[in-house]
Amino acid sequence: MASTPSSTPQRPFGRMLTAMVTPFTRDGALDTAAAARLATELVDDLGNDGLVISGTTGESPTTSDEEKDRLLRAVIEAVGDRAHVIAGVGTNDTHHTIELARAAEKAGAAGLLVVTPYYNKPPQDSLYAHFTAVADSTGLPVMLYDIPGRTGVAIATETLLRLAEHPQIVANKDAKGDLFGAQRVMSRCELVYYSGDDALNLPLLSVGAVGAVSVTGHLVADRILATILAYESGDVALSRELNDELVPVTEAIMTRTQGVIAVKAALEHQARPGGGALRLPLLPMSTKDRERLVRELAEGGVAGFESIA
Repeated sequence: MASTPSSTPQRPFGRMLTAMVTPFTRDGALDTAAAARLATELVDDLGNDGLVISGTTGESPTTSDEEKDRLLRAVIEAVGDRAHVIAGVGTNDTHHTIELARAAEKAGAAGLLVVTPYYNKPPQDSLYAHFTAVADSTGLPVMLYDIPGRTGVAIATETLLRLAEHPQIVANKDAKGDLFGAQRVMSRCELVYYSGDDALNLPLLSVGAVGAVSVTGHLVADRILATILAYESGDVALSRELNDELVPVTEAIMTRTQGVIAVKAALEHQARPGGGALRLPLLPMSTKDRERLVRELAEGGVAGFESIA
């Protein structure tokens, strides 16, 4: 029988987590069977010790609360005995976020991912009130998600330090692109950092992050994990070499279009679960862009890709 995933205060959700896409059928319905198969591949074949469900890469803005619950339960049933299954519950409505958090706890989630409220651009005291209200609403550990490029507002250093004092707020998925800001927080409190930007996985490790919440992990989680382990073991040269080999993959998935669009095209090319259909306002990748995607992923050594140029 598989063992329950381990966690420590220094690494509360493991090292390597993929922010998982949400599979849909061709007619746009939620495909929980495909989600279970994809989750199993990501954990058993690619070495993830955690998965984030219903994040932005999971197209959470276009799935209903009922769909989020069914998706979460399907993934927990598939891999919850051997990976941390984290539920994305963040919205720009504190009451709604609390409802989603309580539903995730009831479903058996190992933790919550709570993004900064988007569009309404709350000031810092409002951010603090929002995050603490959500953290107070369940007994689950909370990973903040700081991504001002999407939300329109960053979590300030001083606010992060205040939030770190809350016993349930244990980690931050950092996609702010401010390495010194991250270092300032980590040097002054026990808030655990995970890279939320594949382009900065290794730089964030160098200032104290413990792992990654990755989009490219759908394809190369095992190689990102190898990079993390090499750095942890003190082999900086090897970690740089492994990280350099992933540059074409990060370029292909994270710099050409929305990450989920590229990932679903890549999964479809590999004939893996989760590929194909998206929900509007997202559209599938064009044929021309798919050709470039295949070339770049072939350059990055991703299995199942051959250049068609």
